[in-house]
Amino acid sequence: MDKLIAFLKEKKITEVECVISDMTGIARGKIAPVDKFLAEKGMRLPESVLLQTVTGDFVDDEAYYKLLDDADIDFDCVPDQNAVFLLPWTVEATAQVIHDTYDKMGNPIELSPRNVLKKVLKLYDEQGWQPVVAPEMEFYLTSRSDDHDLPLKPPVGRSGRPEAGRQSFSIDAANEYDPLFEDMYDWCEAQGLEIDTLIHEDGPAQMEINFSHGNPLELADQVFVFKRTLREAALKHNVCATFMAKPVTNEPGSAMHLHQSVLNKETGTNIFTNDDGTKSSLFLSYIGGLQQFIPELLPLMAPSVNSFRRFLPGTSAPVNLEWGDENRTCGLRIPESSPQNRRIENRIPGADSNCYLAIAASLLCGYIGMVDKLKPSTPVQGKANESRSNNTHNLPLTLEEALAAMEASAACKQYLGEAFTTGFVAVKQAELENFRRVVSSWEREFLLLTV
Repeated sequence: MDKLIAFLKEKKITEVECVISDMTGIARGKIAPVDKFLAEKGMRLPESVLLQTVTGDFVDDEAYYKLLDDADIDFDCVPDQNAVFLLPWTVEATAQVIHDTYDKMGNPIELSPRNVLKKVLKLYDEQGWQPVVAPEMEFYLTSRSDDHDLPLKPPVGRSGRPEAGRQSFSIDAANEYDPLFEDMYDWCEAQGLEIDTLIHEDGPAQMEINFSHGNPLELADQVFVFKRTLREAALKHNVCATFMAKPVTNEPGSAMHLHQSVLNKETGTNIFTNDDGTKSSLFLSYIGGLQQFIPELLPLMAPSVNSFRRFLPGTSAPVNLEWGDENRTCGLRIPESSPQNRRIENRIPGADSNCYLAIAASLLCGYIGMVDKLKPSTPVQGKANESRSNNTHNLPLTLEEALAAMEASAACKQYLGEAFTTGFVAVKQAELENFRRVVSSWEREFLLLTV
């Protein structure tokens, strides 16, 4: 705790937000005066927090009592002194501290998304491997509205006008929101978030932020903090920022493209590359693992009904698990690079996914591929064929289908645990049932006076 205590004193922190990530990626926890935080050296939360849905509801009683103690006991939350972030937007000097979760015997809580990622990273460590990731986060800026039935609209920029049409890579269009992004960059710098490039994406007021490559756990923490930071910066400028996978009808969806490579821990060399600079067998097996197991773990990369709207035919998202060099029509793209920087870009995860779980799932697929020496399909030249009938590895195209595949996945239960698999599926099924009860504007528009 010495490092954490020194940080709190140096920054003259008066309040500490003690947080964990739930299944959705929502920060849940407690806010404590710094003196109480230091005295208690952690916090306790009820186990049920990790079975809470995005609507704030809980899973049904059968799943609830199967996974949790009947008395709804607390688990222990221990601060990670390497995951401490200043909150620049608060009036009082406040720090956000991400916690790890343990039961009374000191065992990691299996339902915790951060623990899931740490479990996967341990598999790599046992092999002498160090995975490296670099997330790319897409998002939309929108006008504020309290009417959920109204379609989202782009906000008014510095020119006094909202964006119209596609503005991919436009510098001027990105500059429309300079005051917001200046705050975002300042706040990210104050928190030590390693963000790199800002890009205007295809959709109106759709942007992308690239993170510098690094340790997967540290990057997951940074994405977790970044989402909240961007939302706060947007609200300061009277707009909203959303990481929904498909927030606007007939506009491109938002992804969390995930670049990944693996180093030999002893030598620091990229195991995806042979000594002569060619693609290694481990590289090909990693791709084979992604192709075979993403369909079973897809809910960890596409966690809601809205996630699957991004995969509809005719959208910009690749609805396939093909791979190819410099091919953005493939779900698995191999960017041009030097041999030492050879990497794979997984283009399947949505921006709405829980960063801990999406990174864990992608790394796990590649890990299984390498240890089982799986073979990938032939790389695609030109436009990837998105026809399900011609793909060897098909993606589920509905949340129902994806949850059924995950629930039946032996690999998910073996590596991520039966309790986590059961709990995650139960949470998402509860959210799906909640969604089914809502009558949509489409139904009112086309069925009200015609059926």
